[in-house]
Amino acid sequence: MSSLSRSQQDFIEFLVDCEVLTFGDFTTKSGRKTPYFVNTGKVRTGSQIAQFASFYAQAIVEKIGDQFEVIFGPAYKGIPLATAIAACLARDHGIDRGFCFDRKETKDHGEGGSLVGAIPADGNRVLIVEDVTTAGTSIRETVPKLRAAADITLAGLMISVDRCERGTGDQSALDQLSSEMDMPCISIVTVHDILGYLHGREIDGKVYIDDNIRRRMEEYLKMHGPRDHTR
Repeated sequence: MSSLSRSQQDFIEFLVDCEVLTFGDFTTKSGRKTPYFVNTGKVRTGSQIAQFASFYAQAIVEKIGDQFEVIFGPAYKGIPLATAIAACLARDHGIDRGFCFDRKETKDHGEGGSLVGAIPADGNRVLIVEDVTTAGTSIRETVPKLRAAADITLAGLMISVDRCERGTGDQSALDQLSSEMDMPCISIVTVHDILGYLHGREIDGKVYIDDNIRRRMEEYLKMHGPRDHTR
């Protein structure tokens, strides 16, 4: 029997239904050959983004709580994500918070600046929401923008799927990011959750992870996973 919550199981099935989670032969941005891929750009309709954000909102309430003032989404995929999550938190959980995002380039006219929306103020706790973090590059690029805007505290990072890949050292990339930024880094599910739940399971009449895909995923994780411990 799966140890995942009903919400986590539903989330994995949602990723499959929306083709966010696919299996085959892919190459990551870092050049690694991977047997699975997570592309949240496949979330393309109003109902899909509402449902996607609702999973985030539920996980935030359960794992982080309401101790933050601003939700921040790094450009570009984090922009609609932060917006939709803020709406879900207010509507479904009574947690009404500001949201903001960054520009890729600083605007030098009008209101100017690199941040848009509820720009953090001194003392604010900022919760970062991201789709998938493999190496943490976007977080390392955008946190300085937040710190330049105000004396903020990082309340945490919430992502959809932890790929459980090694960072620049022996730790997983997410654990390394947590240590560097001094904040909790949490995922709704991990690749191990996905592997355990989908292996041999039919979703709408199709098995997405058969024995061959399972073997390839396990080999990939063994090659690129953290060395400090088994996740």
